[in-house]
Amino acid sequence: MFAKNNMPSAQTVMSTAASFAASAMVIQTVARNLLPYELKAYIFNNISMFFKTFSFQTILIIEEFDGLTRNQIYKAAEIYLGTKTCSSMKLYKVSMGEKETKIVFKWRQVTRQVESKKVVFQGQSSNVRSEKRSFVLSFHKKHKEKVLDPYLPFVLKESKHLMEEKKTLKLHTLGNDHMRRYVGGAETWQPIKLDHPANFGILVMNTELKATIMEDLERSVKRKDYYRRVGKAWKRGYLLYGPPGTGKSSLIAAMANYLNFDIYDLELTHIHRNSDLRRVLIATGNRSILVVEDIDCGLELHDRQTEPQLGVAIKPNRTSQVTLSALLNFIDGLWSSCGEERIIVFTTNHKDRLDPALLRPRRMDVHIHMSYCSPSGFDTLAVNYLGVNDHHPLMSITKELLAKTSVTPAEIGEQLLMNEDPEAALKGLIDFLQQKGPDMSAINMSITKHVDEITWNKI
Repeated sequence: MFAKNNMPSAQTVMSTAASFAASAMVIQTVARNLLPYELKAYIFNNISMFFKTFSFQTILIIEEFDGLTRNQIYKAAEIYLGTKTCSSMKLYKVSMGEKETKIVFKWRQVTRQVESKKVVFQGQSSNVRSEKRSFVLSFHKKHKEKVLDPYLPFVLKESKHLMEEKKTLKLHTLGNDHMRRYVGGAETWQPIKLDHPANFGILVMNTELKATIMEDLERSVKRKDYYRRVGKAWKRGYLLYGPPGTGKSSLIAAMANYLNFDIYDLELTHIHRNSDLRRVLIATGNRSILVVEDIDCGLELHDRQTEPQLGVAIKPNRTSQVTLSALLNFIDGLWSSCGEERIIVFTTNHKDRLDPALLRPRRMDVHIHMSYCSPSGFDTLAVNYLGVNDHHPLMSITKELLAKTSVTPAEIGEQLLMNEDPEAALKGLIDFLQQKGPDMSAINMSITKHVDEITWNKI
């Protein structure tokens, strides 16, 4: 305490404060303009570390990606906290996609109580799209064991339950900036809501074949322990082949709806290096269907004897160095173990153009021939489009023409859409089939051209 006669005057105090402020401004200016960036960073970091030694807070940084793979704790926190709202949330990011039915609220900071202990989650991201995102979890250091042991495992378990309960199917396609970089994985795949109405009940396919496919799908997703016991990656490969318009894409959508799996649509013509292909494939999630459509057209993958030239894409001014070996390595090589519970589907119009290496077991386990529309398949179309059954008088004539003509389900569906009246629609279809004319090869090969087939490759 100052004695009364020694207490400084107000003018002296103000003068000292002004002098100190001026000195601080001079030091700040010198530090900003004269000191090298590295030296400034070193000084400020050490000052920050000095003050942190007196802090009672423990901070956990949960980054979105751990190397090339996505951090499951980050994903779990995003799902779990995204479903929770509380009064401590002060700042939200609100969005709603074009095909979404609900408004999405994303929080920036939230405080939660863990056994009466305060835990703060703070989301961090940059406006730069390629930057990695992270969560910062902070709490009093005396609660460290409570948070690390029971709480984080609880978040992981709860997030899996919530994801299965409220999952919205997504169709993932390569992002717009995938040509520029694949690093980080956050922007490699861009998801949109998958709202495809296809299901096995309305597919134009033999009833027994549909039941066989559903049984195979169910069995494959339940065999985790079996695949591990026999030393195989937990996945299943399908090859859908046949003429265009026979329902290959609809079958894929029906499989996704049946299993509640996301779809990753891979266009090989957009990949230019094996390393890029590897990063793209690793960024796909578990419990998903990887689709490579028209594999015989995307890249020249059918001749391994000329593998250095396999990456020649359709576009003449753009070349690729993706090889068949790289694709096969992900399907059943070492990289196939970097994920589980996956379905891989290849489609082609010309099975005979594919390299036999793609067709062997554990690569393409099931080969499904998608044929022209058969008379029995037309029954399904007639019910779906017109609501009529086999008793309609025009059905027998239509089926007789179908047995002699190579027509895809897509072509028939287009004809049936032209008129809502069943009789008028069937007459229009009969005219269309008569104009198309009988296909002699279809008559001679009706068994193979009009019957869906399935071939099994045993593991």
